[in-house]
Amino acid sequence: MQTVDYDAELARAGAHVEGRWSAARFLARRYPLGAIGAAIMAVFVFAALFAEFITIYDPLATNSALSLAPPSAVHWMGADNFGRDVYSRIVYGARISLAVGIGATALGCLFGVALGLLSGYLLGWVDLVVQRLIDILQALPLLVLALVMSAALGPSLQNTIVAIAIPLIPYVARVIRANTLALRELPFVEAARAIGMSDLRIAMRHVLPNTLAPLIVLATAQLGSAILTEAALSFLGLGIPEPFPSWGRMLSESAAEYVRTAPWLVIFPGIAISLVVFGTNLLGDAARDLLDPRQRS
Repeated sequence: MQTVDYDAELARAGAHVEGRWSAARFLARRYPLGAIGAAIMAVFVFAALFAEFITIYDPLATNSALSLAPPSAVHWMGADNFGRDVYSRIVYGARISLAVGIGATALGCLFGVALGLLSGYLLGWVDLVVQRLIDILQALPLLVLALVMSAALGPSLQNTIVAIAIPLIPYVARVIRANTLALRELPFVEAARAIGMSDLRIAMRHVLPNTLAPLIVLATAQLGSAILTEAALSFLGLGIPEPFPSWGRMLSESAAEYVRTAPWLVIFPGIAISLVVFGTNLLGDAARDLLDPRQRS
């Protein structure tokens, strides 16, 4: 009968955990701004996941007696013109912003990677058609194209994700195509062709994995842009509809009318948007330095 040395197993598990913590401490010392960005994003992810446990009030419940109540011990960030708790709405709004940001970035990266890999590996008329399509998408700035798509699709969570994802496609496709053009001429790809591998297998098994590092950097950077674009769309009334708590819509409802009489309605949603975009940008810069050898000192 085989016996298990539990002391040895615990020692190995402890060494594994200690190794992870040592690596985390080293990365935090090497990239302190990236660690700050990761901490900011961790706070917002925690708030989005556990919103029910860290809030007291329903973000949709109205109370006319508390209309425009200032920040206090009862309502930490005050109440809006309908008497809804601003803190609860900001915490629940993190779900909307992160869902739109992550969903739009993932969808844009999915189609961008497919188009970039197809264009860069096959070349010829396929590359010509794909690049002209990308040129059309890049003819308009990200926000303008997102406005057009959102106005055409209508205000809803799913339509907002699609409207923001489409303008992100050409940026991802360009980066993946550039990396694919460099990788397809390397010796390991030539060797794969020599042993009879199909183009699809070479592209998926050998080329695509080597484009993941720049893709991760680009996706992290585009996450902040997607969140900021969602806030702008909601501010203009084309993003997340009522009654869902969206930071951009909170600003649009209060910026013009209550900025002087109830500034907390503008300050706290603005701080939330600024922090999450700031955190994603810091995290993206650290990911670039970590994954791109050319950026290392």
